[in-house]
Amino acid sequence: MSSNTRTEPGSTGRGFTPGPDGTLLTPARGTAVIRDPLLNKGSAFTAEERAELGLSGLLPPAVSSIGAQVRRVYEQYRRQPDDLLRNVYLAALRDRNEVLFHRLLADHLTEMLPVVYDPTIGAAIRHYSHEYRRPRGVYLSVDDPEGVDAAFANLGLGADDVDLVVASDGEMILGIGDWGVGGGSDIAAGKLAVYTAAAGIDPARAVPVALDAGTENQGLLDDPCYLGVRHGRVRGRRYDDFVDALVAALTQRFPGALLHWEDFGPSNGRRLLQRYADRLPTFNDDLQGTGAVTLAAVLSAVRITGTPLREQRIAVFGAGTAGVGIADQLRDAMVRDGLDREAATRRIWAVDRQGLLVEGMPDLRDFQVPYARPAAEAGGGSADAPGLGLAEVVARVRPTVLVGTSTAAGAFTEEIVREMASHVERPVVLPLSNPTERIEAMPADLVRWTGGRALVAAGIPVPPVRHGGVAYTIGQANNALVYPGLGLGAVVARARRVTDGMLRAAAEAVADLADLGRPGAALLPPVDDLREISAAVAARVAGQAGREGVARAPVDQADRRVREAMWRPEYQRVRAA
Repeated sequence: MSSNTRTEPGSTGRGFTPGPDGTLLTPARGTAVIRDPLLNKGSAFTAEERAELGLSGLLPPAVSSIGAQVRRVYEQYRRQPDDLLRNVYLAALRDRNEVLFHRLLADHLTEMLPVVYDPTIGAAIRHYSHEYRRPRGVYLSVDDPEGVDAAFANLGLGADDVDLVVASDGEMILGIGDWGVGGGSDIAAGKLAVYTAAAGIDPARAVPVALDAGTENQGLLDDPCYLGVRHGRVRGRRYDDFVDALVAALTQRFPGALLHWEDFGPSNGRRLLQRYADRLPTFNDDLQGTGAVTLAAVLSAVRITGTPLREQRIAVFGAGTAGVGIADQLRDAMVRDGLDREAATRRIWAVDRQGLLVEGMPDLRDFQVPYARPAAEAGGGSADAPGLGLAEVVARVRPTVLVGTSTAAGAFTEEIVREMASHVERPVVLPLSNPTERIEAMPADLVRWTGGRALVAAGIPVPPVRHGGVAYTIGQANNALVYPGLGLGAVVARARRVTDGMLRAAAEAVADLADLGRPGAALLPPVDDLREISAAVAARVAGQAGREGVARAPVDQADRRVREAMWRPEYQRVRAA
């Protein structure tokens, strides 16, 4: 899978077939070649290729190198007046030349990651139906479940031609909620762009899928340009049958592919993951990716403080899908550190909108129940009384780790943080909500309120914080540190399923890459070199898959196998078939 070649020769269903020497063989000629973004090289087609493919006279005469092309498109990118238009520009570039798009993104990943994905993609999703240009991937409608298999058949791809599928129903997009078909389509395509840039997943072997189950966003339903089905979200048995049709089609047509669930609502995300975990390799980034990157930050903090993980007291503010996913991975890590499951669970206090979760609350979700405290211990919080608020929990519990996934801006107040720091020498404070207007506290305030003692990672990128003559680097708890490498490792191993051990291996690999040897060091490695981070994560994940017996491909010399599998944005020679 290095460069644009494949491990298994065969038709791609996308206009070309890899030749034995790494060339791309295509029956297309003339403008059909230029219109295919996986084939198109624009001004980089050589004179020989132009003659052979019927391109003579269809391109300016000069032959460009890919380096010159990158300089040209980067200048065009920089001329865009704002990030939304930069996102639109990148999408248009991707639509005409996949290799050039990915080369530009790889060369400027730190700068462009917030534009091609979070947070700018949220604005792009809001404008999806008005900025629509061309389809990308597969669109499935809850009103046509019988057409699901036919949609995948229409891709023209064989059983060995797909490594990764990212699927979203658009219900819980980042911090902006339900955005229907545009949310599902753009978020899946954006996720795949990061997979390719960070981990070298071949874009020709990855499929974004929008599951259109309707929307509760009345603004979309009233918009005459809206491109999705025009009714409220379908739930219950009909929704489950729709998702069943997706999984059945994937397991039949692409039995080795990893299915990544993205931005499903709290009523579906965990439930679907558990339902299909044993049927195919599958992963939910909102639950498991967020949990793994948070675990990595906590593992780094534990190395700094010297206090074992099993002795931590953890408060999670925001006990939704992401918050409980984090709690689950922290609990499992404490079990590995010597506690039994019950004792580890009781070292986590989950606080949500109704306060501290306690037994007897009428609106607890099934995944919250294990973290509900006895009502007597919590001083109320039954069906007839609200639970303790965050400030009371911090005062009573004296947590050593405080995690925020609430999207409640400013919830970690100075009073709460100072109270926590009065009982803990090195409080670990992780405000993970994003975008910036939803973060629980700004890292600069956390450092200042604790006199520089807090160990902080955040869900948003922030510049270093200076305090007391020390520059504190704030690690970004960005899931991109985990999921690209996790996906690549699963693909290289051809894993039958994604195990808890593989997630743990990913978290430990990320923590091991953090440089903790100076005052103010970040708890997480920087996203500047995601490709190297992803390679390290993938090697660890593939090796773990082998140790657990879920690998269907050899995983010895995992480092070498991972690097050989990574697609690179380089032009291949194109020849007439």
